[in-house]
Order: sequence, then structure tokens, then C-alpha cells
Amino acid sequence: MELQLALDLVNIPEAKEVVAEVAEFIDIVEIGTPVVINEGLHAVKAIKEAFPHLRVLADLKIMDAGGYEVMKASEAGADIITVLGVSDDSTIKGAVAEALKQGKQVMVDMINVKDIEGRAREIDAFGVDYICVHSGYDHQAEGKNSFEELAAIKRVVKQAKTAVAGGIKMETLPEVIQANPDLVIVGGGITSQTDKKATAAQMNELVKQA
Repeated sequence: MELQLALDLVNIPEAKEVVAEVAEFIDIVEIGTPVVINEGLHAVKAIKEAFPHLRVLADLKIMDAGGYEVMKASEAGADIITVLGVSDDSTIKGAVAEALKQGKQVMVDMINVKDIEGRAREIDAFGVDYICVHSGYDHQAEGKNSFEELAAIKRVVKQAKTAVAGGIKMETLPEVIQANPDLVIVGGGITSQTDKKATAAQMNELVKQA
């Protein structure tokens, strides 16, 4: 099981500062959609150059032109690029084909997918690397979580690794670990803490024990 840090509400200098604090305790650093919107793919490039030992995920949430967008993110140094599960099959397949060409990986974000189990089965057959269940900010505000969805995809996925994201904190981490994803994605559960390093270290310990 691995730990991914999601950076959403920072600029490039702040992102570097946060990652420097917790780098030894995370496996992947995510340049979140808000950062990409505000800073562009420069943010991906900056973090990859500053922390070459870490894998960098560009959370582009691709909905169209999968091959082209994966190519551009790869050029910026992204190791993993996200595509939306609600996008067209051809978009996901195009993203996978380009990622293979570039030696990169594709994560499919299942946010707002209605038939989680059915769609996960289809997407798994496309050769994606990760399928992620994701309670977005708006879902979290309604008190929803991803555990049932994670169980649903784990029932049907045979090739892809599974990931879970959305509002994960120290208090909910044991429940997340019990659900047994391959990748745990934490944003504010680390970045909003006063002692980010200690929190990341503790989370890393729990995740690696699983």
C-alpha cells in the first residue's frame, strides 16, 4: 500500500515547501486540479525537478483528447495522469496508448460515475494502471465517503490497482486501510495540519504496515 499527497490549494513555492517537509514519507505527490488551473503544467515540472525521486501525478481529470493531454503532461514530467471515468471510451483508450508510448501511467478517477461496478469492469479491460474512487469536495459536504465504492471496484477489477481519495484524515485512515486499496490519497488530512511532517510520518507507518 502506498501514500499519495494531494496538493490542491497552493502555488508552486508553497507546494515545494510542503513537499520538502513530508517527502520522505510519501510515495507520490499529486499536483491537484486547482494547482494545474492556477499554475499550469509548470507546477508539475517544478515539483518533478525539485523532487526527482518522487513520482508526480498530474490531476488533469481529462475528459477529451486523452492522447494529446497525456503527451503534454508527460513532457512536463508527470509519471501518472488522471482521466475521468465518465469520459468516452476512446478518450481513456487514447490516454492509455499515449501513456504506454511515453512510459507513463494512467489513473481513472471515478468521480460521478453512476454504475461504479459496471464501469470499473469496462475500464479495467482498457489497461489502465489505477482506478480511483473519489468523494469530491461537494460529495464530502453531503457526508458521503468512498468505502462502499472501493469495495465495489475491488470485486470486479482484475488488472488495475485501486486508489481511494476524498477527505481522508488520521481518524478515518484505519477504516480506509481496512478497505485495502493499493494507494491512499490524502490532501488536507496532511496539508492542513500544523505538524505536517509528523502527520505524514504517522500515516506512512499505518499504510506501510497494511
